[in-house]
Amino acid sequence: MDTDTENILNVTLLEPKQKHPTIFARYDALQEGESLVIHNDHDPKPLYYQLLGERGNVFIWEYLAQGPEWWDVKISKRVSGDSDETLGQLAAKDIRKAAIFKKYGLDFCCGGKKTIKEACAEKGLDVTKIEKEIQEADKVPASHPIPYNEWDLGFLSDYIVNTHHRYVRKTLPDLVGYAAKVKSVHSAHHPELSTINKLVNEVAEELSSHMVKEEVILFPFIKDLTSKDKKTASVQSKQFGSVNAPINMMEMEHDFVAKNFEEIRKLSNDYSLPADACASYSLLYKMLKEFEEDLQMHIHLENNILFPKAIELEKENKNNKHA
Repeated sequence: MDTDTENILNVTLLEPKQKHPTIFARYDALQEGESLVIHNDHDPKPLYYQLLGERGNVFIWEYLAQGPEWWDVKISKRVSGDSDETLGQLAAKDIRKAAIFKKYGLDFCCGGKKTIKEACAEKGLDVTKIEKEIQEADKVPASHPIPYNEWDLGFLSDYIVNTHHRYVRKTLPDLVGYAAKVKSVHSAHHPELSTINKLVNEVAEELSSHMVKEEVILFPFIKDLTSKDKKTASVQSKQFGSVNAPINMMEMEHDFVAKNFEEIRKLSNDYSLPADACASYSLLYKMLKEFEEDLQMHIHLENNILFPKAIELEKENKNNKHA
């Protein structure tokens, strides 16, 4: 037990029927930003869900010790106005968090606007376990990840085009070709390959037009927002009025492609090869998995970093104009 912490409640000394009422009373007595550490002889996880249900998302739950003999949990009362960051915000600040989200199948790209609690509730996952892993990741010294979140928006737009758009254009023809080839050879025994082939073709068609719209319309619009020369409005800004319109369109197209890949993953049982898979079958699943991983980062950079910053920058520009 953390003896340096002043506000400690040893739950083992209380009668069973007094445990939760006492904890709630001690929590309610906390000022914003203050913490209570509860010391128990078993995991108090049910308390987490009771506290969440009866008080709402107004606390931070942190395991200080997790058995086998004793459990210590630090419960902090949030400051008014503070709220959980979304999956997308967490991944934008520290891409290491994305690996944890992937591990549990939490969508931090198109589903990046949800909090960990919301995403776990939808999937029936143990939120306390995942939050603990997130907290542990924060304690590990970071290496030197690519600082996407610090880049100029014009530079980030160019990076997306030169890295992810280039990858898509290079890979899509082979992906479409192998999906058709494997379907023609193996669909008699694996009928799901017909649907996978259809979904791959839909992805190819959607992304091909999607990337052009980003490169010709949206990204130049965003670059104009970052320009210091505000004398002339771009064709895009005259056409759409606000950057929100093309961003909303791009996010809907992201959702479409991501849902197709979610279906592909289900149909392929997470890209698991059957016993009769040939070399082409193996290569197709390898390419699909790699393509989806690149797509997740691609959408993450746009939905969680580029787009929110562009919207915020446009607001700042308008406020400065009317100041």
